Amino acid sequence: MNRLLLNSSFVLSLLLPLAAAAKVGADKAAMLDSATHTCVGAERAGTASGVAAYTGKYLDSWPGMKDKSGYDPGPYADEKPLFTITADNMATYADRLTEGQKALLKKHPKTFRMAVYPSHRDFRMPDWVCKVVKQNATTAELVDNGLGTTGTDGGIPFPFPQSGLEAIWNMISPYRAYSEAAVNDIIDVYGNGKLAYGKQRYRSLNVTTNPNRRGSYTDKIAAHFFVESLLPARDRGSIAVGIQPNNFSKDSTMAWQYNPGIRRVRQAPEICCDFPVPPAGLRTIDDDYVFNGSPERYTWKLVGKKEMVVPWHNFRVNDPAIKYAQLATPGSINADYVRYELQRVWVIEAELKSGMRHIYKRRTIYAQEDTWFGVWGDNYDNRDQLWRAALINYRYAPDAQTYQRGVSVYHDLTADAYEATYLVNEAGEGWWRMNDPKIDESMFGPKAATLGGK
Repeated sequence: MNRLLLNSSFVLSLLLPLAAAAKVGADKAAMLDSATHTCVGAERAGTASGVAAYTGKYLDSWPGMKDKSGYDPGPYADEKPLFTITADNMATYADRLTEGQKALLKKHPKTFRMAVYPSHRDFRMPDWVCKVVKQNATTAELVDNGLGTTGTDGGIPFPFPQSGLEAIWNMISPYRAYSEAAVNDIIDVYGNGKLAYGKQRYRSLNVTTNPNRRGSYTDKIAAHFFVESLLPARDRGSIAVGIQPNNFSKDSTMAWQYNPGIRRVRQAPEICCDFPVPPAGLRTIDDDYVFNGSPERYTWKLVGKKEMVVPWHNFRVNDPAIKYAQLATPGSINADYVRYELQRVWVIEAELKSGMRHIYKRRTIYAQEDTWFGVWGDNYDNRDQLWRAALINYRYAPDAQTYQRGVSVYHDLTADAYEATYLVNEAGEGWWRMNDPKIDESMFGPKAATLGGK
């Protein structure tokens, strides 16, 4: 799409300077890794209401850890919930709940509930990531009207964000695993009890977080991806490969698709924004990680930080001993396997720009303070009605020295349906592999799609 032809008001907006610069002074940057702030700008202190103080005592292991590269129940496996939020008592906790959480509690009072466990903030960033973030604090800036950023890659560009755009770029560019590979399952659960299944062979290469390479956010490529469909049967054998850029004013997400019916690889149309994700279209391409991809279609507002009950430290939901038949319950995934904690989160709001198109008119996004990973998102339709709510279940992955998404759940409140994706419980040898040195750029791109389809 030629963005410049949409309408005159949007063209004018491209010509206006951004309202705020991102760089902070040396005095502000000195707060990083201090007595008051972590090396990525999070507040070390806990709160009287129950947010844990930051300890950073673990990096790639913890006492009693069983498996560094496979499933492990985590350091908090023996804990019991402090309390459970239900439709009956939700008013007591209303100021700690998102609108999507409240809606799900009301809509599914028998199955949706939130078991709240003790809060923890025990995992720290690798030293090299801390160094990158401190450097970015005084150098990184938004460029090209917020569609790109400068700075050294590997860590967030803006530890002290001053605008919604800076905040969303932290979400787009957190420190995450350098590479991922898994065979993951998808389950679509409908209100009438019907289930539909999908299965994918997935891998990605996040160039910007390679611990052995430091580049710039002005480099062309941020990440590569490869997705081979295994189910449903009609899609079996199709392969999609592509790249995500660092700067969305110069490039867009590009993809190529191998079609087993014609045994050819063809470039796909531009993949952006509200492109529906197969197999059911219950989420958009930019719903990944709550929000991912180009920020071009929205005006972004940084509301600030707030204490919220959010899914966090969800090791158990990935347990191979838990079968999908146990997880795929009506209304949402089985609440017995989802852990919530009181955490401090950044709240970011998005409003669709005049003249731009997206199926979501408004979005409210919640990003965990220590990591900038999106943990919850509420999405509104063009009537300003709450439509969809997304939650991402993260666990700490010691082999990647960072948090890793597990089961991601996308609720459609209007259709009374949800999609649970990135399920690996029944993947066997296809369980998550992180930071595998065998995964390199030769495993991506059109040639890889052609070879993968033979």
